[in-house]
Formats: sequence, structure tokens, C-alpha cells
Amino acid sequence: MDMWSKAGRKKMNQIHAIEEGLRREVADFKIGDTVRIYVKVVEGDKERLQPFEGTVIARKGSGVRETFMVRKMSFGVGVERIFPVHSPSIDKIETIKRGRIKKAKLYYIRDKKGKEAKIREKARELK
Repeated sequence: MDMWSKAGRKKMNQIHAIEEGLRREVADFKIGDTVRIYVKVVEGDKERLQPFEGTVIARKGSGVRETFMVRKMSFGVGVERIFPVHSPSIDKIETIKRGRIKKAKLYYIRDKKGKEAKIREKARELK
């Protein structure tokens, strides 16, 4: 039994070492915030940055496997996209507005339209 636990521990240490290599600094954002994500898009031999702006409606996972879901309205149609937080295809994440919410997931916004779907903005913090 001791042999198996040593092998398992060794494998876990290797996994943690690989995950730490993939981790990178990320801007601080929470659910309800309006963010702009710059995604690297490859078209042929050229690479460009494509912004995706919307409201963060969910965050899942932890560590390197953490993901977040962003929702935006595009020509009257709701578009949701899931991004890995530590993805190399994300150039940067900008927080545009801080939202004032009381829930961990904002899936109810899918059913709302117009002003109902609006999230209140947090009051500015004093410095």
C-alpha cells in the first residue's frame, strides 16, 4: 500500500508543477462586472486581438481549470461565451464597470429584457 501512495503523490506533484507553469496573472473581476476580453484570433498567417465585451454571469472551478461565462447582446440576440481564466488565447481582461449583485450565478438574466436585465453599478470606492 505504501508503494501506491508514493506513486500517487509523485504523480500529483507532477500535475501541480505543470499547472503552476500554466498559471498567469489575471485582472481582478467578479460576477456582475462588465468586462472587455481581448481574444487572440488567428486568420491565415496574421494574428489580431478581438474584443468581447459583456457581463460576467458565472465563474466555475479553481486554479488553472477556472472558467468564466460572459454574456452580451449582439443585434438583439444574447451571446454567451465561456473563457478559461488562464487561457493563452486571452491577451488581457479589462474591468469596465463593477456590478452590485447578491447572487453567485446570474443565469436569470437570460430571461430578462431591456431595463430588467440591467445590473446596478457599485458605488465608487473612496481612496
